[in-house]
Amino acid sequence: MKERIRRQTWRAGLIAGLLPFALGSAAQDAAPVAGTITRSSPTAPGPALPAALPDSTAATNAAPAPTFDASRFEAMAEALVANGRIPGLAMAIVKDGRIVSLRGYGVTDARDPQPVDTHTVFRLASLSKSFAATMAGMLVNDGMLRWDSRLVDYVPSFRMSRPEAAAQVTVADLLSHRTGLPRNAFDRDLEGNAQYHDLTLRIADAPMACAPGECYAYQNVAFSLIGDIVFATTGRFYSEEVARRIFKPLGMHDASYGLEGLEASARWARPHVRGRGGWVPLMPKPNYYRVAPAAGVNASISDLAQWLLAQGGHRPDILPAPLLATLHAPLVSTPSEIRGSSWRRARLQHANYALGWREYDYAGHDVVFHGGAVQGYRGMMALLPEQDLGVAILWNSESALPSGLLPTILDSVLGLQGGRWLDEDTLDGSEDLLYAERAAPAGGNASRAKASPP
Repeated sequence: MKERIRRQTWRAGLIAGLLPFALGSAAQDAAPVAGTITRSSPTAPGPALPAALPDSTAATNAAPAPTFDASRFEAMAEALVANGRIPGLAMAIVKDGRIVSLRGYGVTDARDPQPVDTHTVFRLASLSKSFAATMAGMLVNDGMLRWDSRLVDYVPSFRMSRPEAAAQVTVADLLSHRTGLPRNAFDRDLEGNAQYHDLTLRIADAPMACAPGECYAYQNVAFSLIGDIVFATTGRFYSEEVARRIFKPLGMHDASYGLEGLEASARWARPHVRGRGGWVPLMPKPNYYRVAPAAGVNASISDLAQWLLAQGGHRPDILPAPLLATLHAPLVSTPSEIRGSSWRRARLQHANYALGWREYDYAGHDVVFHGGAVQGYRGMMALLPEQDLGVAILWNSESALPSGLLPTILDSVLGLQGGRWLDEDTLDGSEDLLYAERAAPAGGNASRAKASPP
């Protein structure tokens, strides 16, 4: 009872501190971007996103944009870490091709407190999927791969339980979770310390929910087969190719792959879970690092600021506009994303999966999004193309509180009223997390992680 009263008291303090900052501001509307990839035309780039255009091509007749004041959102982030509500957090906001906010808040370790700064490295969990799809897209641009290339042409040992199904799985199917397998197939086994290669072989015996390409079911193990394709195509290990083609050219100097990469970082945030005495730091688990394309990236908020700029179209030398339009275009409906937390129920009219990204109709505005969580870490990132806005938030605890900060920022920029997303105590209803709610022993065909949303 005392713990419940304590939580209610600090929640009330948080709400009181944050509400003055949550007022919206006027925004300019633009038509949402349409576009899709079909199995019959997998390489069609679709229309270029407005955010994917260089600054010099912006419309000259547009009305001047209102001044963007990031200080309000920085104050919200400061309130979130005040009094140990959460251990640490980092946030980047980019607008019109510039970084307008880049800060760390709180501490890296509740027991050995060091300040989170802009180069503190966090584990990205499912935010890693956007890097995998982008890496594949760069190979498509190079003519080394096609979106409709067949997995079995690169991984001949791949098998599925239905005759001929394995030969139907394409690169685009892997990256949009349309393999036909049940949701989160083998995640529990991965949590139970099974090896990635062994689990890919067991896909041969897994039940199927549909034929490849015909339905959506979120994956981590099957998604990571894109790494095998990258190796077969380039002759380089997946993580090395991403570092060579993405991290280094974009100036993502703190980014790495794997547990060794995290622990080798000059400064990294420890993961935290809630204990009776408050936040308890843990040592990171290696399990989901074994599926590097799905969950292997470590990065600082400085790295993600560069990633948002590139995904927003401001590094066409690395990521050209037609590639970005293809990566962000909706491929398959994901109605479960509309349920869950109150901001999703109130704001999302449609939800889809693209290629390593989610695509939302956010109160009539196109938003490109992905979230992620692994034990003790959470994160969210989003692009609002019509406003040339990008936001990334990383934190080193299992608290749901910071998940309301992103929709609060979007509401403010879009001039939407009525949302009180930072005072909710509900979990954020997305599928983009990795760890099982309870560890399960290895074994069982296509076992699923019973996951509590991030």
